[in-house]
Amino acid sequence: MSAVNGRQVPRYGHGSRVPGWDEAVDLTKDPATIPDPATTPVPPLLRERIAQAMTKYPDRRSAAIPALHAAQDEHGWCSPEAIDQVAAVMQLTPAYLTSVATFYDMFKMHPMGRHDVFVCTNISCSLRGADEFFEAMKAAAEDADDINVRSFECLGACDIAPMASVDGEYVGPLEPDDAQRIVDDVLAGRAVLEHKQLRYRRSADPEVAEEAGDFSPSPVDAEEADEGEGEGQDS
Repeated sequence: MSAVNGRQVPRYGHGSRVPGWDEAVDLTKDPATIPDPATTPVPPLLRERIAQAMTKYPDRRSAAIPALHAAQDEHGWCSPEAIDQVAAVMQLTPAYLTSVATFYDMFKMHPMGRHDVFVCTNISCSLRGADEFFEAMKAAAEDADDINVRSFECLGACDIAPMASVDGEYVGPLEPDDAQRIVDDVLAGRAVLEHKQLRYRRSADPEVAEEAGDFSPSPVDAEEADEGEGEGQDS
């Protein structure tokens, strides 16, 4: 708590921060070396994904983020083994890749659930009930070991506040009752809160409308199409 004009104001402690910033550097370690590709086993699919990522950039170091994402998909987190495998393929030191991975909130440096629910708790979402939803989300996922619930400083979707990212899918506006539905959808392998997914929100931008075909028809569009067919048959 902190005092503002004599009034106690709650200070929330669940905001995101750069992980590892308060961990002391081990100066006794040997200088970092690049793992030998000949003696570092790398799963074939992971090796292929890293190689494909490197072809997209003139400097291979620019592929560090997609390469680390690929390793995290393979191992469930950026384990020392995963870091070494990426380093061997990219011919970079594990220290360099670790410095990248520890900078970003979406890389896991410790084992945790494979499914990520990031609840935005920045000002726009917080004013519309994000803190209450965050507590409801934590409670709903308490017994779901494979679901990792975290707050996030800002996900950049204030127009659907309060919102969250569920395995990369933006959903909102959210209510506390949606928390259990998210858990149920994730565990069942279903599309999460399909009616509240950002990808299905209507847009006046013609370019966005043209690209809508990249996604499957939204539930709303499908319902309207079914109703239209029914009306045509009645006439």
